[in-house]
Amino acid sequence: MTTQPDQISEPGNGARKRLFGRVAIVAALLGGAYGIYAYVGYLNHGQYVQSTDDAYVKADGITVSSKLSGYVRTVKVGDNQPVKAGDLLVEVDPTDYRIKVIQANAQENLARAGEALNRAGITEAEAGVAQAQAALVTAQRDLAFLTGEVARYRPLVAAGSEPKQTLDQLSSNRDKAAATVAAQQASLAAAKGKLAAARAQLGQTGAQIEAARAQADAARTDLATTKLIAPVPGTIASSSVRIGQFVQPGQRLLTIVPVQAIYVEANFKETQIGLMRPGQPATIEVDALPGVEFHGTVDSVTPGTGATFSLIPPQNATGNFTKIVQRVPVRIRINAGAEARRVLVPGLSLKVDVDTVDARGAIHQIHNEETRTKP
Repeated sequence: MTTQPDQISEPGNGARKRLFGRVAIVAALLGGAYGIYAYVGYLNHGQYVQSTDDAYVKADGITVSSKLSGYVRTVKVGDNQPVKAGDLLVEVDPTDYRIKVIQANAQENLARAGEALNRAGITEAEAGVAQAQAALVTAQRDLAFLTGEVARYRPLVAAGSEPKQTLDQLSSNRDKAAATVAAQQASLAAAKGKLAAARAQLGQTGAQIEAARAQADAARTDLATTKLIAPVPGTIASSSVRIGQFVQPGQRLLTIVPVQAIYVEANFKETQIGLMRPGQPATIEVDALPGVEFHGTVDSVTPGTGATFSLIPPQNATGNFTKIVQRVPVRIRINAGAEARRVLVPGLSLKVDVDTVDARGAIHQIHNEETRTKP
């Protein structure tokens, strides 16, 4: 009587075993199919997706410095304040530079007055040359007339037809006329010298005007530079300028972070960049926004590892050597809306995946090229 329940339960246990066996077989088949599918997917695509979590949001901040020295009169912005291109940031006291503009304008006006005076001197010198030329012509005519009279009276005096005193008087007048001609020639030369000097002085005055104009332009430029204007739109960061502070040329006052022009710098291992090319798609995950996925595009690959551009590059040619996998910075252009860019500030950590499947034939191409060029 005690064995009857066991005999009744045997058929049920067999059905369960058969059911579990079938389920296990199906599960094994599905697992195997999924494994094959995953392996094929890895071969065709997965192995070409390169990932790194050594990636950060970057932005090329612009340091705003003063070109001039002086006391700060106005500060229009503060930390974390958004600005547009052309907004006034800081104003240095313009009083001294406004005075320099007035002085430079006065120097330019003085040089122009000197130019007008020189032009008047040239006109006067030209009149003196004309007067000297006219006087020389008159003296030359008198000399020619007296020379002819002396030549005409000389045979008459020799023949006794005219008294010798007349010839002596004519000869004396001729000599005086010759001296007058020489004097007028000297006067003409002096007048021409004055004209040349006046013209040279005019050229000097022209150079003085150019110098004064350049000085005036520089003074006006300095005056305009007392107002520091935002060169690009962005957000103010690390402002250290205060009203009443005395600033020096080149002193850093604040930084503008162009949040509209952020990008991603991802540091991939050297074993990951063989197929990486500009234009390849990237997927970006931000630690600050879990569950949100951004898309981007590879913009460029740095022509060297990070160690190459360090301040003190490693010297591996001395001492013991331990091979360390190098990393290459890759710049990625991120596609993000205005709301997301409020959160994506420079320095945030990221996880980046780059799909390099479109360059999978490059390895074979490189291999074939090197095989053809083998000696």
